[in-house]
Amino acid sequence: MTVPDARDPRDIHFSVPQVHRLRTTWEVAGDDFAELLDLLQRSSDDPAASSSPKVLVWADAEVAAASPRVAAIAKRLCQSGRADLVADVRLIPGGEVSKNSPEVVESLLSEINDAMLDRRSYIIAIGGGAMLDTAGYAAAIAHRGIRLIRIPTTTLSQADSGVGVKNAINHFGKKNWVGTFAVPWAVINDAGFLTTLPDRDFVCGFSEAVKVSLLKDPATFERICEDAAAIASRDMTVACRVIEASCQMHLRHITQGGDPFETLEARPLDFGHWSAHRLEPLSDYAIRHGEAVAIGVALDCIYSSLVHGFPASDAERVCDCFTRLGLPLWDEALDDFENVLGGLEEFRQHLGGRLTVTMLRGIGEPLNVHQIDVDAMRSAGERLKEIALRSVPPRGEVMSASRRSPDHRHR
Repeated sequence: MTVPDARDPRDIHFSVPQVHRLRTTWEVAGDDFAELLDLLQRSSDDPAASSSPKVLVWADAEVAAASPRVAAIAKRLCQSGRADLVADVRLIPGGEVSKNSPEVVESLLSEINDAMLDRRSYIIAIGGGAMLDTAGYAAAIAHRGIRLIRIPTTTLSQADSGVGVKNAINHFGKKNWVGTFAVPWAVINDAGFLTTLPDRDFVCGFSEAVKVSLLKDPATFERICEDAAAIASRDMTVACRVIEASCQMHLRHITQGGDPFETLEARPLDFGHWSAHRLEPLSDYAIRHGEAVAIGVALDCIYSSLVHGFPASDAERVCDCFTRLGLPLWDEALDDFENVLGGLEEFRQHLGGRLTVTMLRGIGEPLNVHQIDVDAMRSAGERLKEIALRSVPPRGEVMSASRRSPDHRHR
């Protein structure tokens, strides 16, 4: 049998040109509405044609109930003369509920079909990361791709997933098992939508900011540590600065890192996620993704200090930063640690090939490893629980992330 050669002249390498459009606004439903309008191109290349593109607006139901901005955007689209809004705003359940139900995707596909959208039409999706995942998956598979404009409404989705190129829903009790890679037509990070978030969800996005700064930028990590109290108290100037830095680091990795669709072994942006993705279904999705990421990043930082020379003092600093941000370091699902360790095999299967997990030698010094010392990982879990117990007011137990309140995501 002949082994394929990368230099084989029969192999034709080509790239597909892509454009990632990111806009940052303070009030896209108000003074900054032109930023959204300018992203809508005419439905025909004929300069003499005046047809406006068909548009559907899909919104997280909780966001629409909490913020008048959703209705304002729809109204202004209708009044603009630049968009053919072909249906009323479609409300989609927020959180993992939408990702756990295939019926939601099927209903969205039916709406696309009923509205007779085509590949030059637009879907404007307004909501948190889970809802955007569901909407993005439906948009990506209809006609092999409807133009999608994401308006993320949580700190988590603005700092990370909203700018990404992944769309997925959950299946077989596993996180993101069904999905696609698809570059969104555009992303608008609007600060106004963040004002309706409850405190629990406001701080969630900063776990991803800590994660990416640990991988790529020690100076940004230092700033997050210094600004943790201001972020937790919702100083919007400070918070938006950190979100912008996180978003840009994620975007540079996707567009300049050489592997936007994760065809190689490593996926460093999933640092801390092998356990985070396992914790979410184990908690029946009571734990937020951002909370699970904080726990997973803290766990892998401690493991890195035990096995890979990451300074123990820096692992402590990471835990302290999460605590001061108001993020948890423990969830009761971790008490069954052997079950959590099953996330390593799920992580391997999700990418394929051999297990590849990103760890740290130092802040800004990631390394990819292909084996996990499970005894050391158990020790890391024990150490994390000790730190978590020390980091909360004395009451005889560690507060489980999945038992935090309130449960609603917007107010």
